[in-house]
Amino acid sequence: MKIAVLYGGVSGEREVSLSTGKGIIQALKNKGHEVTGIDFDPSKIDQLTRLKVDLVFIGLHGRFGEDGRIQGLLDMLDIPYVGSGVLSSALAMDKAKSKQIFAANNIPTAVSESYEVSRYNDYSHIARKVKEKFSTPFVVKPNQEGSTLGLTIVKEEKQIDKAIEIASASDSVILVEEYVGGREVTVPVVGKEGEEEALPVIEIIPKSEYYDFDSKYKPGGSEHIVPAKVSDELTEQLQSYAVLAHQLLGCTVYSRVDFIINENNIPIILEVNTLPGMTPTSLFPDSAQVVGLSYDDLVERFVSLSLPDKSK
Repeated sequence: MKIAVLYGGVSGEREVSLSTGKGIIQALKNKGHEVTGIDFDPSKIDQLTRLKVDLVFIGLHGRFGEDGRIQGLLDMLDIPYVGSGVLSSALAMDKAKSKQIFAANNIPTAVSESYEVSRYNDYSHIARKVKEKFSTPFVVKPNQEGSTLGLTIVKEEKQIDKAIEIASASDSVILVEEYVGGREVTVPVVGKEGEEEALPVIEIIPKSEYYDFDSKYKPGGSEHIVPAKVSDELTEQLQSYAVLAHQLLGCTVYSRVDFIINENNIPIILEVNTLPGMTPTSLFPDSAQVVGLSYDDLVERFVSLSLPDKSK
């Protein structure tokens, strides 16, 4: 097949996307596909309008890649692509909206509140609202950003203004939520619509205080335990929640769902990643390897799941 891989992009996760794209391109070539790599820039839309390919594999992360915009463009161009569509991508990217959906369907979430920055004269007004609703520690982060970019764990009230400023630099809406301590785990989900399955649960043990950008992407920043050392009952619950969250947002082909297991052994959902990191050492491939799926085979499975069903 002729497959174009979109990678790079202009979001804060560009460097990760470059690595993801490199891995996907090599895997597709190893499987015999004719591959065109595109370091995507929204200002150069003709990169896509001139495309003559059978399929697009989106290796972008963050804005203009994971938020539904590129998916909408590809839909208008009638070019098939790997992964979730416009609505599910946008919902997953919008943490506040997706949390409402999860809570309404009995998936435990952390108490949170979103604030539209433009509605307030300055950060101090938001800070006052936050103090009225939350007591330390709590988390301040952009509503639509990945890889913990712009996130602050506020431990003292004097940190609030700065935390709001940092989060606001990445998004016009900020999300404040109660801090949930515990074990960090993630669950990959893959499969055709209605037949999705959860892969083995991964526990993430960061070397720093929490699973921040450096823990995720710097060599030795974290340790991945696959499968996670949790009870069979908790494993089943995590996998069930992950598949349900994937389906509630209408995700397609694959996603990765992040949780914190709190002190009461209850999984608290954090977010659904519709385009999780896909470097050869990323979390999703780590989990797939446990069930006998190599990185190349995993990428090929995503491709086959994205092709039109000829039986319909």
